[in-house]
This record gives sequence, structure tokens and C-alpha cells, in this order.
Amino acid sequence: MRKALSGFVALVLASASCQAAELTDTEMRWLRGSWPVVVSARSTGMPLDVVVQPQPAAGVAPLALAFVDGRCKLVLSMRGNAEAEATLDRIEPELLGATLELMAAHELGHCRRYLDGAWYGLPAGFTPSIPGELEPELRAAYVDMAALRREEGYGDLVALAWTERHHAAEYARLHAWLVEERMRDRVAGSPHDTLAWVRLAEHGVGPADAAIFAAPARLWRAGLDAEDD
Repeated sequence: MRKALSGFVALVLASASCQAAELTDTEMRWLRGSWPVVVSARSTGMPLDVVVQPQPAAGVAPLALAFVDGRCKLVLSMRGNAEAEATLDRIEPELLGATLELMAAHELGHCRRYLDGAWYGLPAGFTPSIPGELEPELRAAYVDMAALRREEGYGDLVALAWTERHHAAEYARLHAWLVEERMRDRVAGSPHDTLAWVRLAEHGVGPADAAIFAAPARLWRAGLDAEDD
């Protein structure tokens, strides 16, 4: 077991951008849990790197996605970041790996959208409504926030599609966990207010034979239509 763990650490350090000499226990837990998603993405040729931030990152999302020079960066910001451990504490121990995979798969959804040049894009024929009474500067902020929210909704559906394919027996519990997370400190209309999409996926996302990036198409559009009513 010690030899296997050492091999994993060596693989992570070779694959990750990390200036620190060692990874923390929290970083290792997140990396172990996320690693099946990273391996799967790379096996398809997705240009995905892992970045472990060595500096304190209080108040930053523990796991996020950046896009730099045509490559996706799965960024772990966990040092001095209480939310990294708090998130782990909110996960049932027996579901830890599957839940961390769900979160990593969400970020893969963002990666796919960037790679496809579709970030902030909309399905054909869909035109979102914009409140007409907004001042120009508020109108621009509203448009950006709504677009980011749509992307977060798509990311959640990709995460659930991954879960449906790789952890079908635990899908209901993992879906319930995601609903609870999206309800936590919810601000209606904010970028992470994705319940319109997550609730549509209570019983699954899409055809079992569809790729995780294609499976959300129907529910993503249904959520967009519902939000625009």
C-alpha cells in the first residue's frame, strides 16, 4: 500500500503544477477523489492539467477550472482555505470518492465548453430575455451573470451525467447532496443558483449511451426555457 501511495504522489507531482515540496493531506484527499475523472479526460485527449496552488487561498473555491493557452487547468486552492476541509466534512465518508468525482466532472463540463468555443453560447433558436428597465451598466452585469449561471447549470448536468454512468447505485444520494449544496446560502439568480437544472435531473440526465457532454442537452435546454418563462 505504501508503495502504491508513493507512486500516486509521484504521478500527481509530475502531472501537477505545484511549487511546494509536498502536498497536504487535504490536497491528497481531493486529488485521490478527483483522479478517476482526470484519467478519463486525458484518455480522450482532453488537454487537461492539474494545478495545486501553493499560496494561501482563503475565500476561493477549493476546486475550479481555468483555461490558458488552449489548455484546461483543474485548479486546487486549498492552503489556508477553510472551505476545502469544510466541503469534505459535508460529504458522507462512504460517498467521498464519488462526490469528489462529481465536482471534478462539473469542471470538465466547463473545459469542454471552452474547448468547443461555446462558452456563454446558447442553443440554436434560444434568445434570453433581459429586463428592459435596467441601466446600461447593470444590463451588462446582468447579461454576464445570467450567462455564467447557464454555464454552471450545464456543468452540474455534466457532473450528474458522470455520476449516472459511474456511480448509478448512489445516484439518488449524490443528487440529493448536490441539491443541498446548491441550496446552501442560495442567492436567487446568482451564478451558482442552478437548482432549475439540478432538480430536472432528479431521475437522471440523459440517454445512457450518450457522452457525458452530450447527455445534458435536453435538460439544459429545458432549464433555459423554464428560466425564461
